[in-house]
Amino acid sequence: MDVFRTTSGAVRGFRARADIVAALGIPYAAPPFGAARFREPLPPVWTGVRDGTEFGPVAPQSARLPGAPVWSPGDEDILTVNVWTPAPDGGRLPVLVWIHGGAYTFGSSAQPDFDGTALARAGLVVVTLNHRIGFEGFGHVPGGNATGHPDNRGLLDQVAALRWVRENIAAFGGDPRNVTVAGQSSGAASVACLMVMDRARGLFRRAIAHSPASPCYPPGVAAATTREVAAAAGCPATREGLAATAPQELVTASDRVVERYRRDPASGSRHYDPSLYAPVLDGDVLTTDPLTGIGAGAARDVDLLVCHTTEEYRLLDAVGSSAKVTTEERLALFAEDFGLPGGLVDGYRAAMPHAPVLDVYLAVFGDLLFGEYANRLAELHSRAGGRTHLSRFDRRRAGADGGVRAWHCADIPFAFGNLGDDRLAFLVGGPPTPADHRLARRMVRAWADFAATGDPGWPAVDGGSAHARVWTTDDHTGAGLPAVPRALWAGVGFPVLRA
Repeated sequence: MDVFRTTSGAVRGFRARADIVAALGIPYAAPPFGAARFREPLPPVWTGVRDGTEFGPVAPQSARLPGAPVWSPGDEDILTVNVWTPAPDGGRLPVLVWIHGGAYTFGSSAQPDFDGTALARAGLVVVTLNHRIGFEGFGHVPGGNATGHPDNRGLLDQVAALRWVRENIAAFGGDPRNVTVAGQSSGAASVACLMVMDRARGLFRRAIAHSPASPCYPPGVAAATTREVAAAAGCPATREGLAATAPQELVTASDRVVERYRRDPASGSRHYDPSLYAPVLDGDVLTTDPLTGIGAGAARDVDLLVCHTTEEYRLLDAVGSSAKVTTEERLALFAEDFGLPGGLVDGYRAAMPHAPVLDVYLAVFGDLLFGEYANRLAELHSRAGGRTHLSRFDRRRAGADGGVRAWHCADIPFAFGNLGDDRLAFLVGGPPTPADHRLARRMVRAWADFAATGDPGWPAVDGGSAHARVWTTDDHTGAGLPAVPRALWAGVGFPVLRA
C-alpha cells in the first residue's frame, strides 16, 4: 500500500501502471472560500489517511472543453496537486511541475493530455496542479493588498504549490533542489511571471514555456474590468459587494461581458478574442512584466526551454472563439485596434501573396499573442545571460475535413506522451500513426532530459543566433526562425495588447 506522508497529512496513492504510483487531489492549500476568499492561500490540514485516487474539484469556471468537469457550490477543495512517481520508495529524481492553460479562465489538471504517467516512466516525478482562475484568481478586488485581498491570487496559488513541492516532494522520490516548472498558453505565461517574481525565487531551477500568452494588464485595466463584471452581476464594485456575490455568479457575469465584446466590432482589441483576466502589474506580487524583467536578467539563473506552434491561432478560429476577419477593411481595423504599425500587416500580405484575408489575420494574430512573444522571451533571456533553448512545433496531418494544423495546444499531447485518448482526437487528428508515436517519444525525452540536466538535446540560443528545434514527424533541426515575419516585428514593443 503506497501511503505518502506530507506536512499536512497522509495520502494513499494507487498504481497507475505496474511501475508508476499516482496520488491525486492532494491539497496544497486550504479551500479559498468563505473568510479565505480573495486572500492569499492558507496551509491545508486534514486528519487520517486521505484517498488519492481521484482528481480534486476544478476551480469555478464555465465548461469550455467537451466533457470537462464543472464547478458547483460545495466543491471547495480546489487547490490540489497530483503526483506521478516511478520511485515511491525513495530517490532523488528530477521534478516537473505543470501549470495548465485556459486563458486564465478555464481548464484544470484533470485534462487527459496532462496525465503524467509517460513522463514519470521517462524518469521524472510529475506534479500537476489546479489554481484559482477567472475572477477568483485574477480579478481585481478594490483595496487590494492594503485589505489583504491581493491581485494575482492565481499566481500566489502557484507559488504555494511550488512551496508544497519543496517541502514534500522528497516523500514521493523527487529532488526538491531540481524542480522544473512548466506550462502552456496562460500556464506558460504564468511560468514567465514566476521567473520574475520575488516570492517564487529559489523554488525552481528550470522553466518550460509552451506558447506563452503575451498580455499583462496594468491596474487601471484590471479595475475597469472589475467594474464591468460587477455591473453584469448586479453587485457593487466593492470588496464587500464582490465577496457577497457567489463565485458562479461572477463566472456568469464574466461570460456576459465577454459576449458583449464579441458582438461589438467597435469595442477595440477585446473584440477579437475577449480575455478579461491576466496577471496584473500590481507593483507587489508582480512588479514587472516578464519581458522587461527577464531582459534585465531577473531570471538568468533559471534554465529556460521555450516552444511555440507554427500556426497558433488556427485552433482559436477552428473552435469559434475568435472573431472572423475576412475583409481588408476589417484587417486594417484589427491592426489599428492593437496599435500595430501599418507596414507589419503589409509585410505579412507580401509574404502570403495568395492567401485569403482570414489566413493573413490568423498568422498575424497568432504571432502577436504567442509566436513572436515566445521568440522574444527566449532571445531576451539568452541575451541577459540565461541558458535558453528554443523549439517550434510544426506537425500537421491531412484529412478529408481539412486535417489538423500545427495549432495552439497540438504539441502538448506529444510532450506528455499521451496520444491514444479518444478525447484528444481533435488535437491529434485521429488515431496516432507510428511516426506520431516516434515524435512523442522524442518530445518526452527532450522534456525529461531538460528537467534532469538543462539540456534538451539541441544547441542553446546564442546571443542573436536562435537555433530552433523543429518538431515534425521527420526528425530534423531548423536553421533558424523565419526571417521575413520576424523582421516585421522589429520595433514593435510588448505588451502591445490593449483593453
